[in-house]
Amino acid sequence: MDALENRYRHLLSGLSEAAGQHAPTLLAVSKLQPAASVRALAALGQRCFGENYVQEAIAKQAELADLPLEWHLIGPLQSNKCREAARHFDWVQSVDRAKLLPLLNRERPDDRGALNILLQVNIDGEASKAGCDPADLDALADEAAALPNLRLRGLMAIPEPHPDPAHRRAAFARMKALFDTLKTRHPSCDTLSMGMSDDYPMALAEGATLIRVGTALFGARPARP
Repeated sequence: MDALENRYRHLLSGLSEAAGQHAPTLLAVSKLQPAASVRALAALGQRCFGENYVQEAIAKQAELADLPLEWHLIGPLQSNKCREAARHFDWVQSVDRAKLLPLLNRERPDDRGALNILLQVNIDGEASKAGCDPADLDALADEAAALPNLRLRGLMAIPEPHPDPAHRRAAFARMKALFDTLKTRHPSCDTLSMGMSDDYPMALAEGATLIRVGTALFGARPARP
């Protein structure tokens, strides 16, 4: 068993233990990883992959077009990248402002079905981080749900990497509360994306349905060229 397979099997075991009866979706964060590593992980059964950079992802998707993979955009989305994002991804998890919604809706090809989207929330109010203010979430969700080529699926967050675990856990709990409220307004919402390599057990304990894991799968990430 090579290192990638060993990490993957170990992570799946950890997910099963942490999640109990609630099986979360594992999103393998493959940004800055070569297509060969994605192919190797796909051969082990992984189907969902997350990318931060649109152009890098498009090149990787072309190289892996023979595989039935599901691609998620998880990095900040600029309005001038909405066309490519709408055409090349199955999910966009980083929708954080109303300006993006009509652009993604307009550019989504009819033959691909509705684009799954998550609304990114800046749950800790960090000035340097993307995400909408929790107070603006209801209005943003209503706008998203009204567009025919978008399918509102839930929320995403990247809490502050605070050294105190209690601080992080409280942020996850606040996200779960927002998610539960959102579901009362939009019952189709089923996805709460939170938790990464170093804190996913805590996120799962607070109700995450999807976790985003890169380093714990692929090892240390190479620097961006």
